[in-house]
Amino acid sequence: MLWAVVAIPAMMGLAAMLPSAKPVRRALLLLGALGHSGMVAWLCVRGVGDVGDAWIALDAPGELFLAITSALFLAAAVYAVGYLRKEAGQATHDEVEGFLFYNEPEAVFVGCLLLFLATMSLVCLSQHLGLLWVAVEATTLASAPLISFHRHHRSLEATWKYLLICSVGIALALLGIFFLATAGRGHVHSLTMHSLLSVASTMDPAWLKAAFILLLVGYGTKMGLAPMHTWLPDAHSESPSIVSALLSGALLNCAFLGLLRGHAILTAAGLGHFSGDLLVLFGLLSMGAAAVFLIRQSDYKRMLAYSSIEHMGILALGVGVGGLAGVGAMLHAVNHSMTKGLLFLAAGNLLAAYRTKNVQDVRGLLKVIPITGCLWVAGFLAITGSPPFGLFLSELTILKGMLDGGRWAVAVAYLLALGVIFVAMARIILPMAFGSPPAAMMTDSAAERRRQPAWAVIPPLALGAVVLVLGLTVPAPLWQLLRQAAATIGAQ
Repeated sequence: MLWAVVAIPAMMGLAAMLPSAKPVRRALLLLGALGHSGMVAWLCVRGVGDVGDAWIALDAPGELFLAITSALFLAAAVYAVGYLRKEAGQATHDEVEGFLFYNEPEAVFVGCLLLFLATMSLVCLSQHLGLLWVAVEATTLASAPLISFHRHHRSLEATWKYLLICSVGIALALLGIFFLATAGRGHVHSLTMHSLLSVASTMDPAWLKAAFILLLVGYGTKMGLAPMHTWLPDAHSESPSIVSALLSGALLNCAFLGLLRGHAILTAAGLGHFSGDLLVLFGLLSMGAAAVFLIRQSDYKRMLAYSSIEHMGILALGVGVGGLAGVGAMLHAVNHSMTKGLLFLAAGNLLAAYRTKNVQDVRGLLKVIPITGCLWVAGFLAITGSPPFGLFLSELTILKGMLDGGRWAVAVAYLLALGVIFVAMARIILPMAFGSPPAAMMTDSAAERRRQPAWAVIPPLALGAVVLVLGLTVPAPLWQLLRQAAATIGAQ
């Protein structure tokens, strides 16, 4: 049954690329998302079983990230179906939010979206490090056509940068896997997590440390940790907003999961302090780099991209500290994915209304497009860790884990970075929401652009509701899953 989670979107994606599928292409996208969500829900209700030495199995971290991916993709699919229906009647070379409708690009878009979901699902299910590596690389191949969908020189440049930098990074991750095999001293006969964890204490420490450094650089590149993050701002800002939501809220988690597998092995070998300290270092570095680039950011989609770098740093930081902070990091992964999905889908509405990504040209959101304006402000409060949203609770949990562990200097640096980022984002977002709208946006000719159809507001509203609920209460089954996930990766 686990293979169905990969097979359903893969088959739907391949079918969507057929010329004969044109009348039902959007239905295939929605059916693939619904079928995947239903299967994932059934797996979550069934719970985590005995992983054993299988290549494909579902443990607690895989279940958590699979559920996040499925929920976010369903919201993005609903948004995409409405968007494609609206824009299908555009002329051959009309460009709205970067889509150029020629030569059946909708087939490529829908097919690659579903294949992207299939590859990310395979990452979550992979217990063999070789298969995990193949799945992570497959996410790159499936998502690259989505990034370049603008057919603009900036989007093409972003795609090539994404392919080149992430391919180099993933090659280093493969070398790290080879080092893990070498560290086994002949005792490792399989690269499954079960086999590696069972003999971790007998593995060569020097080779293990070298392997983790390569995994950190390799998967950290795909995850967007600084200083390996340079592909991320371009790819996230130049992609269609639907794709940006999936890149930030789901793809980065997949790379993070690969990194967590390596941390679990070192922890089982008694080297958790080594991998944990490196995660703390790169986590703080990522938060600092994001803070610097957010101070004078003029592109609101690029701003959200640097925010993703910040939050990937928070995830690495929480896992590196361990204990309660590790559980907080797992909760933070849920909250960040939902919030960033909300913000990127709202950014798509902004771009459709204002036809610009320049923050100076976007004013009076609450008057021009009130629902999206409210979502934009709520998303800002959520992503900066303000109560009563879920990121406040997860960031507070990570902070308490630092203080409980006596990591006072790390806690001070963490709070300082959060404070700088809050001020930087407030200086960008609040004038966008509360400023005076451009006169051109209030004319009768702009009325059509100001309309907010249900498909444009319901998905981000649903994601925002999840983040709000998680800020008020964390359901007991979810908290138990978070604790199991943190324990499995050696972060508790």
